[in-house]
Amino acid sequence: MHFLLYFCTMDRIRLHDRYFRLFIPNEKIEEAVRKTALGLNRDYAGSEPPVFLSVLNGSFMFTASLMRHIDFLCELSFVKMTSYCGTSSTGQVRQLIGVSDSLKGRRVIIVEDIVDTGRTITDMYALLQDMGVSDIRVCTLFLKPDAYKGSVRIDYHAMEIGNELIVGYGLDYDQLGRQFKDIYIIEQP
Repeated sequence: MHFLLYFCTMDRIRLHDRYFRLFIPNEKIEEAVRKTALGLNRDYAGSEPPVFLSVLNGSFMFTASLMRHIDFLCELSFVKMTSYCGTSSTGQVRQLIGVSDSLKGRRVIIVEDIVDTGRTITDMYALLQDMGVSDIRVCTLFLKPDAYKGSVRIDYHAMEIGNELIVGYGLDYDQLGRQFKDIYIIEQP
């Protein structure tokens, strides 16, 4: 392990070979998550408990924060999928850990950290349809509308951003940076 792989100040971090600057402070993220939860609370009040299906690794912080604001009965499960290598999408989604419980006939809310090209969401949506899920909704912390090429509706998104690479609040750059409570954006060389 190289000691220079990680460098941090309050407004700038270094991960591997790249620098990132503070982009979105935690307070702004938490407020957006709270507002997203209000929409879910409104739409699912009094309904049969849905299953939140959180996509690991990136969505763990968003899911934890979101769950603190949910006031209806629900279940929570996790799936691990990936389509990233370094700073760009590989274009191939690999399911690493599948859904263990039967979701046939259930209502499912996919919880994602970020939706950019839409490849992961499209593949998950098809997988859930094949499993006989009765209703599928998508909830993401970040949406990149200029990059989104999918046809699956994004029902809930906390924030919209551009096409830049971001880290923190669960998102990483080659597995580093997930632990930061704020969001950092890559600096151009």
